[in-house]
Amino acid sequence: MNVVLKIGDRDILESDLYPLLVQYQLLPQLVKELVIDEAIAKIECSPEEEALGRQQFYQKYQISDETQLQQWLKQSGMTPEQLAALTVREVKLEKFKQLTWGDQLEGHFRKCQGKLDRVVYSLLRTKDPGIAQELYFRIEEGESSFEELSKEYSQGAEAQTGGLIGPVELNIPHPKIAQILSTSQQGQLSTPTKIGDWWIIVRLEKYLSAQLDETTSRRLLNELFQGWLITQMKNVQLNSQSTNKIPQTAPN
Repeated sequence: MNVVLKIGDRDILESDLYPLLVQYQLLPQLVKELVIDEAIAKIECSPEEEALGRQQFYQKYQISDETQLQQWLKQSGMTPEQLAALTVREVKLEKFKQLTWGDQLEGHFRKCQGKLDRVVYSLLRTKDPGIAQELYFRIEEGESSFEELSKEYSQGAEAQTGGLIGPVELNIPHPKIAQILSTSQQGQLSTPTKIGDWWIIVRLEKYLSAQLDETTSRRLLNELFQGWLITQMKNVQLNSQSTNKIPQTAPN
């Protein structure tokens, strides 16, 4: 059996590779990278895009001259040809995402916009319903500020900020709190609401509607890609027989 890798004094045989990948839980990562490689195989890059990929790669790994480059190649066990393919891989992957899901972004954004919207709100919570009702009326009638009462009575971490939380996306707070905030007007104070062991009072301070800007577009592209990737990996049937081959899978 051929030696395919030597690490220190240990010779890794061809028959050792698959058991080692399984033992150290590296097989899913290998499958993931092979699925990606197949997906981007036909993506082409311009010379400018290849140069950008190299620049970003060298910055990431702090390679600034030929000596550092050769040291990195030696430590990684890579050939210059393999490095060239690696430096452009991320550029190809981003192009693949854009070509595959770019025209779906607006629809996907509309579908999940409610979760992407952000809010700034004030929160006060206590386990005593009587106290919660009293504090609600004191805030409602202007006898005391929300900030003062939250600092004095709230039994959560929000007491440190006078009850103020955010901005956070609407999928972050408890679903009941998110529901209250999504149907409130700015400055509206909610009546005490029971959530688990707590009685909470919430006031919406600011509602920030999500926009389909560059940052959001990149995030949604990554979400669509990750969903696709998970499906592709689940569809891969691993062959653990004597051949120990990992069949490839093509993108839908």
